[in-house]
Amino acid sequence: MSKRNKARSGGRLIVDALRGHGVDRIFCVPGESYLEVLDALYDVSNEVSLISARQEGGAGFMAEAYGKLTGQPGVCLVTRGPGACNASIAIHSAYQDSTPMVMVVGQVPRSFKGREMQQEVDLETMFQPLAKWATEIKTIDEIPDVMARAFHVARSGRPGPVVVALPVDVSVETSEVADVPPIALAGDQPKRDEIARLRDLLEGAERPLVMVGGRGWNRATRQGIVAFAEANDLPVCCAFRRHDIFDNGHANFVGEVGNDPDPSLENRVKEADLIIAVGTRLNSSTTQNFALIEAPRPKQTLVHVHPDPAVLGRVHETDLAINVGVGEFVAAALEMEPVEGGRWRNSTTEARRDYLSSLTPPNYDGALDIGQVMTELDEFLTPDAIVTLDAGNFSGWPRQFLKYGGGRRILSPSAVGAMGYGVPAAVTAKIVAPDRMVVGCIGDGGWGMTGQELATAVQYGVAPILIVFNNAMFGTIRVHQERRHPERIIGTDLINPDFAALARCHGAHGEVVEETAEFGPAFERALASGKAAVIELRMDPEVASTRTTLSALRESALEGL
Repeated sequence: MSKRNKARSGGRLIVDALRGHGVDRIFCVPGESYLEVLDALYDVSNEVSLISARQEGGAGFMAEAYGKLTGQPGVCLVTRGPGACNASIAIHSAYQDSTPMVMVVGQVPRSFKGREMQQEVDLETMFQPLAKWATEIKTIDEIPDVMARAFHVARSGRPGPVVVALPVDVSVETSEVADVPPIALAGDQPKRDEIARLRDLLEGAERPLVMVGGRGWNRATRQGIVAFAEANDLPVCCAFRRHDIFDNGHANFVGEVGNDPDPSLENRVKEADLIIAVGTRLNSSTTQNFALIEAPRPKQTLVHVHPDPAVLGRVHETDLAINVGVGEFVAAALEMEPVEGGRWRNSTTEARRDYLSSLTPPNYDGALDIGQVMTELDEFLTPDAIVTLDAGNFSGWPRQFLKYGGGRRILSPSAVGAMGYGVPAAVTAKIVAPDRMVVGCIGDGGWGMTGQELATAVQYGVAPILIVFNNAMFGTIRVHQERRHPERIIGTDLINPDFAALARCHGAHGEVVEETAEFGPAFERALASGKAAVIELRMDPEVASTRTTLSALRESALEGL
């Protein structure tokens, strides 16, 4: 009897569907509602690695980071109710960041639905506004079809997360239903008249700017967009937290837009007469709540390239909308006859000069100069290093003073409220790429949410270096308080543990850095330890961001009252 005709449990059908879609690594917190899936994974543990996290939010972020790093859907398994709720933050982040992801959630038995059974949640309703698609399997024979569609939806158009609820009674039933192979992705190409129109707009421009972001970028497309910029002498900036798309060391790279960008780049975006936005949604973080590129009608001529037609025109009116993926666009753009860029060549050179100037940290007279620490860290990073960032004001330092692109990657949520991303993402990066240097940058607030995933790193023998920026507060909210309610500070102070001692309790390496000169030796010792490592930077809380202090914010706010 062939495998396809052999009776299999629902749990086995889920696992066989995952294997059929090329899944070789799964992140989870085990739960009783999907025991049959776990049991089926036991039989294929030699080909599918199961990573058990300490909390479903961490497991979800690990899967989301996998999707970002590999371009293939990250897979997460969680249990019903509390497990699904914990993991929902990762689903939301994956949706906003267009990250392919499939999450299978155990569910109460079908006959018990609606009785408020223990841990019961209507998962379809719960995840409908958070995910690209949320569904619940109704019968065992649906499993192969549903899973094939789940992976197709997660990868097609604008990628995103899919949630599949699996009732526990379906998981234990058996069926002889056949597997369903992966569904091929459609690959539309830009129309000739669209590329011709793009060239015409470039011919008429005086101050063009390319902005790249979103998903779908790989080594070939990154190299391709560099070649397109070179051929047309175009300045290129990256969307918020997407500055690994374009090599930061290249002469055409001019910076990252978004929260608190370099003022000169901010002005260039506002004053551009043509913006070619490739892959990015032009979300609120990238456009500074739509101040840089106004909605609905931008002041700049806007060419918007995106794989999802629902994104094009949804927020910004466009002069030219090209509904294709970044790979298809780059290939077509490289075939376009280049436009002589003499009119804007000096502007590109000046923009590059401004970007390089922004890499010099401001002067600081305190014991621990975070800007200088980041400059030193940039020298330590290998050409193929992976840096993960959590949410928070602290992230301005690794965003602004570290260089990305080329072989270096950045894993970070553009949904900047998603605290707790940095540690799980670093664990995933080191699991996926054990031979590459992985450095996680985490605020003390973000550590408090998912820092326990350091134990996951130790358990699986991977060694990311985790840098904790400890300013003893929820820094971003404190900044908002100082701006809007000066001298009325409440709820944002933190009393933290000794993070280095905490690391050692986990079996990891731990260091505390209180002075600038201590960082380099501490990093070298962490690297030489061969263990997961934590370096705690004990910051001056007064240093609110790369550009200002708490006192300056407070004084400015009080003057305005």
